[in-house]
Amino acid sequence: MTTVDLHRLTGAYALDALPEEESTAFERHLAGCEPCAQETAELSATAARLGLAVASTPPTALREQVLHRITAVRQETPGRQLQSRIARVGPRARALSRWALAACLAGATALGGTAIWQHQRAEDARDQAQRAAQAADEIAAVLAAPDARTRAAGLAEGATGTVVVSRDRDRAVFVVSGMARPPGGKVYQLWFDDAGTMRPAGLMNPDRADQAVLLRGGVDSASGMGITVEPDGGSQHPTSAPVALMTFPS
Repeated sequence: MTTVDLHRLTGAYALDALPEEESTAFERHLAGCEPCAQETAELSATAARLGLAVASTPPTALREQVLHRITAVRQETPGRQLQSRIARVGPRARALSRWALAACLAGATALGGTAIWQHQRAEDARDQAQRAAQAADEIAAVLAAPDARTRAAGLAEGATGTVVVSRDRDRAVFVVSGMARPPGGKVYQLWFDDAGTMRPAGLMNPDRADQAVLLRGGVDSASGMGITVEPDGGSQHPTSAPVALMTFPS
């Protein structure tokens, strides 16, 4: 392994992705390389913020809801229960059985609609989870890229932001902590700065103060990024003064 190789291992080391032999060699290298030590510290802090940004705490009542639903599951089909009740109450119930059947069919139809709605919600949740997992993998790939470079800056109202750029992967990640909520009906939009021309790069989640965002599109020749406040859904061009401007690390 050469010294040049060691200089390119900051991202992998920050994510604990190096084999033991390479990790030991890189730690010896850190002792005498201030630029690598600083960049490793910045990437480690970014990785920690990323973990906080994508973490999700389950609702406190989730366990009780699951246990309650388990106890409410029927052990016998509704049809069998209905037949046994009709047999017990005699001929009068049999005379009314067609009304009971109609009621059961109506109930089944309603339950069927509910089941379809619940199934759709489950499918939507699964798709959302898959997209989130894919985004997290892409973000981690940028952080672990051998050429990943970082730049941190203070933002308004005490927030802090870090941009991580991998030119080899042609992607950038923005990690923010303590971001104030935008005004009602507004959203923070990210932009690539292409020599003074702002190119849309995605939206931030207005409900999260801490988050990591994979900027949409390739870095290309962008020299930096900006953040503006835009109408919900975003804009094709900035409609307000930048909240922040950050140059990309070289």
